[in-house]
Amino acid sequence: MSKFVNEFMEGVTARNPGEKEFHQAVHEVVESLVPVLDRHPEFRKAKILERIVEPERVVMFRVPWMDDKGEIHVNRGMRVEFNSAIGPYKGGLRFHPSVNLGIIKFLGFEQIFKNALTTLPMGGGKGGSDFDPKGKSDNEVMRFCQSFMNELHRHIGEYIDVPAGDIGVGGREIGFMFGQYKRLTRKFEGVLTGKGVNWGGSLIRPEATGYGQVYFAEEMLKTRGKSMKGMRCVVSGSGNVAQYAAEKCLQLGARVVTFSDSTGFVVDEEGITPEKLTFVMDLKNNRRGRMKEYLSKYPKAHYQDIDLRADHNPLWQVKCDVALPCATQNEINEIDASNLVKNGCICVSEGANMPTTPAGVEVFLESKILYGPGKAANAGGVATSGLEMSQNALRMAWSREEVDQKLHRIMINIHQACKETAEAYGTPGNYVNGANIAGFLKVANAMMDQGLV
Repeated sequence: MSKFVNEFMEGVTARNPGEKEFHQAVHEVVESLVPVLDRHPEFRKAKILERIVEPERVVMFRVPWMDDKGEIHVNRGMRVEFNSAIGPYKGGLRFHPSVNLGIIKFLGFEQIFKNALTTLPMGGGKGGSDFDPKGKSDNEVMRFCQSFMNELHRHIGEYIDVPAGDIGVGGREIGFMFGQYKRLTRKFEGVLTGKGVNWGGSLIRPEATGYGQVYFAEEMLKTRGKSMKGMRCVVSGSGNVAQYAAEKCLQLGARVVTFSDSTGFVVDEEGITPEKLTFVMDLKNNRRGRMKEYLSKYPKAHYQDIDLRADHNPLWQVKCDVALPCATQNEINEIDASNLVKNGCICVSEGANMPTTPAGVEVFLESKILYGPGKAANAGGVATSGLEMSQNALRMAWSREEVDQKLHRIMINIHQACKETAEAYGTPGNYVNGANIAGFLKVANAMMDQGLV
């Protein structure tokens, strides 16, 4: 079967040249599926794997917009609708200069299995643009979002494709895009998730990815008779996911000591208190400042710049029990993973998508620490998007407690599915295999039922 994996990846690489993040995501899944394909030769005969790595549809378009000075800019927009076997395409929109087709395809591919793990009827998709909202005025962001939706609206709908937010796309951007969608289609429907609670959004949706990530960590720790209470946690990032992961850590009695952004990180040995977290939320969400400014309010903390050219990130040398990567893909490499293990980390739960390189994942698996991959650990965000879709369809709004309870139950179920599937396929404790196999089986069986489409 290793020969099969190698030959399969050669084909994927040849058909998708230069898309290294996509190749990485596919390779991880294919390796996990070796025992599945052994047990289910019907999947190989039906070419399920070959079909699942090929998007059902890729849409790419130009996005012209005008800045406040009257200068015209042109960005590229895209939407990859990957797989709709178990429901309408579902996945976020990312606005960031690094966005390219390979990154969107890797994210969309991951989304197939992540969505399947939630048990909700959602297929996999992803989209975005190389537009950078940082430093732009609200009016500039609005003009871009409206231009972006001028094309995207032709390809989405509540029963077709339901985008959400991701890096660079928060409540402001969702609001602008929804307004333009409604203007163009004359429909008020649940076509985007992450909406404002006053116009169809769900309570807990902003918190969901970070909350779910910590719930998953708590479930992993329970398998070893531990809990989040008293755990020292290192969090990367300082955006939506990191903020609410920190909030849930505090609620469960853990101590958070770090936040970071693209230029550096803060270490606060006294711990991030609710008051300090409120400061970070205002700094990042409203003032759109840098983490270095944390020291102006809390001078006892330590700040360190990050050199992106270095072979490791010193953030991951900070001593911790639990690591919560919440920034971006491939932020933990082999050296970083080794530093975490060496310094006593016993649990890694991923809030970002694919934040650990393959070599880093190997370090975690070989060391037998608890390692929750993003497609399982950060599925709380899309799960709550699914709950928002349900509320929209029912024309109802559930209470904060109801949504949080449903989210918690979903994360418990995802953990259980990953754990039991890993055991059933001979790799107990390997949440990577458990998540990949459990997600794949649901989608593959649906594809078999629906014929050659």
